Amino acid sequence: MKFPLKLYKGNPYFVPPLYGDEMKMFQKNYSYNDQAEAVYFLAYDGKKVVGRISGILQRVANEKWGQKRVRFTRFDSIDDQKVADALFAAVEKWAREKGMEEVVGPLGFSDLEREGLLIEGFDELATFEEQYNYPYYQTLIENLGYQKEVDWIEHKLYLPKERDERLPRLSQKILDRYGLHMSEAKNTREFLKKYADKFFEVLDASYSEIYGTVPFTENMKKTLIANFKLIIDLKFIRIILDKDERPVCFGICFASLAKALQKSGGRLTIPALFRVLKAVKKPRIIDLALIGVVDEYRMKGVSSVLINELIKMLDEDGVEYCETNLNLEDNYSIHNMWKSFDSVQHKRRRSYVKKI
Repeated sequence: MKFPLKLYKGNPYFVPPLYGDEMKMFQKNYSYNDQAEAVYFLAYDGKKVVGRISGILQRVANEKWGQKRVRFTRFDSIDDQKVADALFAAVEKWAREKGMEEVVGPLGFSDLEREGLLIEGFDELATFEEQYNYPYYQTLIENLGYQKEVDWIEHKLYLPKERDERLPRLSQKILDRYGLHMSEAKNTREFLKKYADKFFEVLDASYSEIYGTVPFTENMKKTLIANFKLIIDLKFIRIILDKDERPVCFGICFASLAKALQKSGGRLTIPALFRVLKAVKKPRIIDLALIGVVDEYRMKGVSSVLINELIKMLDEDGVEYCETNLNLEDNYSIHNMWKSFDSVQHKRRRSYVKKI
């Protein structure tokens, strides 16, 4: 956990994960232990750590997608091919011992973890939800025979300079036509009590065919809620319900925590906690964490309602722009949504695969 903090010390674009959340991987009751197993390696030059990597055998993902794969994750290294060679050789050997045929990544235990190697946008601040890496990582990995499997692209969304005055009316018309309405809650506790379980059902349904996803378990739900309870702000959450109070569409944004966590190395010290609470209360940047629509409403214009609501979020005092985080490059429906904004594609990430 300490090596990336040393490797990226002073780098203005690197954002560490929460140290406490990362350490949970080594606990016996870790939420993914019932569906996966992992191995961890460090590379040394003498007594000095010069690289790290983790391998994950995600059994549920392999069963779902009909694959025999090990995922690599948390790869960090100095710019030395020999270090990368040794780290990946260790993971590949472990994968073969497990009877696997491919190594893929960077991917975590699920798609809710940091994933994808940054290959464009090295001079852009990472978000709290994603991993930063140096440009030379791509060369180190490709020299080992890893090839592109998928790319994700990311955008900054700004308020459109010219507003479509018809959008609010269209949004309300769609809600009325299908008997839909927005969720309501007095506070975060009430929101989670009313909608958490239903939300995960929609999340599972809308993300079921997305690359690398696995179904949610009760442990995963509890972990996700615990991790984000502190930073949830209802003004940046939209859930659309049908007449039976069933969620059919959602958009979840969080205040950007990137700057708040840089100085503390991801540790929630008293000063860091103060910065986090300040960022949540009055964010300059918001991160679009999750967005989804159930199949039966995808072709009914419900996305226009989400676009209208996201514009409202950007109208909040002090909010400069929204970061979309990772969208698969061939997810044209989501990219079409961003055409309603003044958008800038500023990052690209890649998942690699290699037969072993």
